[in-house]
Amino acid sequence: MKSISKIIIAFLVLVCFINTHASAQMSESKAKAWVNKGEWRSGFKLKLYAGLDNVEFTKQYQANKKYWDEAFAFITNTKLDTLSIGKHIIDGDNVFATVADGPTKDLDKTGWEAHHKYIDLHLVISGREKIGVMNPAMAKVTNPYDDTKDVENYDVNSIKGEYYIEDPSTLYIMFPQNAHRPGIHVDGYDKVKKLVIKVRVAK
Repeated sequence: MKSISKIIIAFLVLVCFINTHASAQMSESKAKAWVNKGEWRSGFKLKLYAGLDNVEFTKQYQANKKYWDEAFAFITNTKLDTLSIGKHIIDGDNVFATVADGPTKDLDKTGWEAHHKYIDLHLVISGREKIGVMNPAMAKVTNPYDDTKDVENYDVNSIKGEYYIEDPSTLYIMFPQNAHRPGIHVDGYDKVKKLVIKVRVAK
């Protein structure tokens, strides 16, 4: 009788494991479908980059819809090419933008960074630059997390990452699990005007 009970318990545990695994896979599928459906867009026309974490975007957007709508509205309704250099407040400390205009750097002059408190929305306004993306869990930390600056840095030689060419048609969204290496030079584009919007992370 005890043997039968053990078998039944083992079977139930296995079923729970299979269902949990299937749900996790379905969540990625459902998240991607939700992102592609575009109900979040509200007039926002830009593409999202191919490496987007659909599950995290769905989670963060649904948790802080107001912040995300404000960020997308700022991009949509602002003449980005006329934006002044510096910080632009969108919603206090919850959503704000920074505009930079200057030269990009050779790969060996750039570094990996990640943030805990804020999600980065990267958009090139004019020009092109390369950006790297990788999972910081796989990298060696060189500068531990600084809570004041909301940044952690990683060894540039510990992991290669995936690289993309940023242009004005595509928005790049970097969550805390997306360490990134922006500002890399692209041949033919010595100067780039760029917008980075910070959106507070929903816990």
